Amino acid sequence: MSDREVFEPLARGALVPNLASYRRLHARSLEDPDTFWAEEARNLHWKQPPPSGAPLLTYNLDPSRGQVFTRFMPGAITNVCYNALDIHVLRGNGDRVAYFCEGNDPKDVATVTYKELLGLVCRFANVLKKHGIKKGDSVLICMPMVTEAVVGMLACARIGAVHSVVFAGFSADSLAERIYDCRAKIVLTVFAFWRGTKLIELKNIIEDALHKVETKYTYKINKCIVLPHINTVATANGGDPKVRASWNNARDLWWVDECETVDNFCQVEWMDAEDPLFILYTSGSTGQPKGVVHTTAGYLVYASTTFKYVFDYKPSDVYFCTADVGWITGHTYLVYGPLANCATSVLFSGTPFHPDNDRFWDIIAKYRVSIFYTAPTAIRSLMKFGDEYVKRHDLSSLRILGSVGEPINREAWLWFRSVVGNNKCSIVDTYWQTETGGHIITPLPGATPMKPGSASFPFFGVEPTLLDDNGAIIKGPGEGYLVFKRPWPGIMRTILNNHKRFQETYFAKFPGYFFTGDGARRDQDGYLWITGRVDDMLNVSGHLMSTAQVEGALAEHSAIAEAAVVARPHPIKGESLYCFVTVNKTHRFDNVLAQELKKLVRDKIGAFAAPDEIQNAPNLPKTRSGKIMRRILRKVATGDRDVGDTSTLADENVIEELFANRRP
Repeated sequence: MSDREVFEPLARGALVPNLASYRRLHARSLEDPDTFWAEEARNLHWKQPPPSGAPLLTYNLDPSRGQVFTRFMPGAITNVCYNALDIHVLRGNGDRVAYFCEGNDPKDVATVTYKELLGLVCRFANVLKKHGIKKGDSVLICMPMVTEAVVGMLACARIGAVHSVVFAGFSADSLAERIYDCRAKIVLTVFAFWRGTKLIELKNIIEDALHKVETKYTYKINKCIVLPHINTVATANGGDPKVRASWNNARDLWWVDECETVDNFCQVEWMDAEDPLFILYTSGSTGQPKGVVHTTAGYLVYASTTFKYVFDYKPSDVYFCTADVGWITGHTYLVYGPLANCATSVLFSGTPFHPDNDRFWDIIAKYRVSIFYTAPTAIRSLMKFGDEYVKRHDLSSLRILGSVGEPINREAWLWFRSVVGNNKCSIVDTYWQTETGGHIITPLPGATPMKPGSASFPFFGVEPTLLDDNGAIIKGPGEGYLVFKRPWPGIMRTILNNHKRFQETYFAKFPGYFFTGDGARRDQDGYLWITGRVDDMLNVSGHLMSTAQVEGALAEHSAIAEAAVVARPHPIKGESLYCFVTVNKTHRFDNVLAQELKKLVRDKIGAFAAPDEIQNAPNLPKTRSGKIMRRILRKVATGDRDVGDTSTLADENVIEELFANRRP
């Protein structure tokens, strides 16, 4: 990573056209946040605006001064679904495409307009009401990336129900835990679906989860509504695989049959500004998932505003976000943010590697995508196959590229820019979390000179601070804990059923600040570089460094596709570096390469940073959202086979492979 390597922004005619404009807007958003957010809120529909003269944003971030809270636009009344659909149809945009839907098989395609989506949502909202769902009730959605997953989310928002979307790859145990924690009254799912060449028999997993809910928690849901998705997908994949699943006639219902019995008009439930919109579960350090609660007005305004500015959205754009709706990126930047801006998006249900390794590039060319948003993990995975797959396709429509989920290393950033973007696209390397609701540190495509690997500057209304171990503010260049002095409209409000845990997790360590759990470095130009979770910091012979720093150095070697670094106890240094590397298909791992990598780290960072061990890792342990589970890597490094819960791993076979290759 080089602090001095800078690329000028390339988005012409952008909403924020230069760095001076960004700085003026950002300063105004901090000096007069109520006026700034009131102007952004005017782009949305309010059944009732907040009382005149009342402050829009109120908060307390210090537990010693009472209960921590954030409130935005108290007294205002609106509905998120109305802002996502109805308002656009009423303004004459009903025939505009909301989603180009791409199934797992390239032949499985559909187009859904705003008017059509509104009809589907109203009909399904009436189905939910028919089965007793009302304002405040919880509905759990566990579905692949099909249109009906979005329909289910919006139908809940329309009638005031709280949805909790769970990625359709979790184990039955994990599903049961979430169903019970949010006290879901209805579960929405599919019978089965294909992910690449793998058949996922989701109804069987749901059935197992519901059995566990009843036996372990003595809790029973009212209904399970099932989409017969396999019928269409199986044909495209060569025939009916004859999936069988148990069926409870008193509980289970077919999605299509239910929709045929109701009307296609449903009045909205007008919601107070701080009414909950959704619950989304994220990992917790204790092993117990946290039900992050987001509310109506603040989340809607922040999702809409960040989408507009960060992607410099124009009505002529076609936007492609590869995230799953089971994660926060899918919520904010595939559903609510784009729909609030009347955007046209691609909804993709598949993998980048099926039926071949050019699926992303094929979709971009097919729909003339202009904004492409994906994860560094996907970028690095596709880099391994070289430039050929990209160059088969006309990607000239692209103007903005985005990355999300983790810091992107320099080599992946440069490949993304030069090969995918043909050196003509701005890159927005966005930093945010489930808890933040939307982007909080990010470049703006027409304003921010880009440094590969840096998240750059804060979004409007966001005020980051770096603190040392004693809670003292670090001024100027330096590295420390990343905290925020004030909330923004889209920040989480609590952890479901556990406000005490919410306060202890995010506000107890540094009272008066929201603590992300991440570290960051500020360079001489004021750019912020995310260094990773603070428990991923390394202290070798008194030298503090981040795993991202070492991983970035390793990834600069042409043989390395991906790297992950953890600390291992050392009798003299305190901690030593244990590195896992994935080698490109054109190279092989041997002792010569290992020595080259050690020298590279020594040259890039310093002799103190030289790794003690480098292990060949053809695959790294990742969650289904693509994040590396360093907890497991630390177990491998120390030879401890008690790796704990692995239910969120995409492939549990990776663990044995890692132990087999372990260095002594």
